[in-house]
Amino acid sequence: MFEFFSPHFDGEPFGLFGAAHIIAIAVIAAAALALIRAGRNGGAGLRRRVRLALALALLLDESGWHVWNLAAGSWTLQRMLPLHLCSAMVWITAVTLLLEKRSLYPLLYFLGVAGAVQALITPDMGEYGVAHYRFFQTMLSHGLVVTAGLWVVSVEGWRPTLPSLGAVIAGLNAYGLVVLWINLRIGSNYLYVAAKPESASVMDFFPEWPAYLWILEGIVLVVLPLMYLPFRNDGRGERITGTPAP
Repeated sequence: MFEFFSPHFDGEPFGLFGAAHIIAIAVIAAAALALIRAGRNGGAGLRRRVRLALALALLLDESGWHVWNLAAGSWTLQRMLPLHLCSAMVWITAVTLLLEKRSLYPLLYFLGVAGAVQALITPDMGEYGVAHYRFFQTMLSHGLVVTAGLWVVSVEGWRPTLPSLGAVIAGLNAYGLVVLWINLRIGSNYLYVAAKPESASVMDFFPEWPAYLWILEGIVLVVLPLMYLPFRNDGRGERITGTPAP
């Protein structure tokens, strides 16, 4: 048990696209699809309970991550503020589901799904493999964020619009500038806008700072509009009754 939570892991390190990684992604995908199917077939009471369960699971998982870092002596302002996209989306998603803030659904779908899917594919695990708490905490938090983002369009019936897409892109750029200023002030690298991540990622193939920031901007301007495309002919827009989508 101590080894499972130990800050110094001596077991098999995380292997990108190894068997454990692939199985974890498959389990998350199957669980998300099963939950969404149940939500579409269930009533308002079931949907309310699922929203509550997703929110509480996110809060417990993220709180546990902070407690673990405090116990390990690795909690610092430079690492643990909720400023990375996925860290911020954990808290935003939990609050949105708890309070049913439909105005924040665009963030859950566009940023939650896009950011957390990338993190599931190339998670920042460091040395920690499948036999460690860090592996399960990381995969669970990102899996829950993706599930919640898909839930709002598949079950709650919310639909993206061009204005919501534009607002998310503009807001993300403004957020990036704020986080860059914070990074420069405290010596951190939140959002990876000050330097490339140390762990393996697609950014390994990008040029050095600041040139890679333009590539990241280009990815945003391609991926988020692609996420809107399946809904472009849906005339209902965002103002719908909240019943499950057909």
